[in-house]
Amino acid sequence: MPTPMTAGAVVYAIDVQRLAAFYSGVAALQQTQSEPGNVVLEASGFQLVIFAIPPHIAAQIQIATPPQRREDTPIKLVFVVRSLSAARAAARQLGGNLDAEDKVWGFQGLHVCDGHDPEGNVIQVRAHAL
Repeated sequence: MPTPMTAGAVVYAIDVQRLAAFYSGVAALQQTQSEPGNVVLEASGFQLVIFAIPPHIAAQIQIATPPQRREDTPIKLVFVVRSLSAARAAARQLGGNLDAEDKVWGFQGLHVCDGHDPEGNVIQVRAHAL
């Protein structure tokens, strides 16, 4: 049975399965539900729901290759990961990107790095200092 949700987020996507694979691989979220048009991912009381963008809207959206960050949004998803370097490698393998090591900074005792998913949504990953 899934952990009771205490926080969550919803992301709308052109390719639901690709984003689900990205967030599973980068942030270690576990898929707990999948239906046509949506996937639910969870970890430690957090739930990320990925919904398909309606086809008539998705047809008007172009995702560059490689994807470009869509930084014109006031929201940024944040995930704590075990290793920034492992998350960076997973992000690249799964179609997204995390900034290079020289762009990492400290915040609240954690190492912090920005990046984006395969559709250009801005994310941040944080890891405890070793």
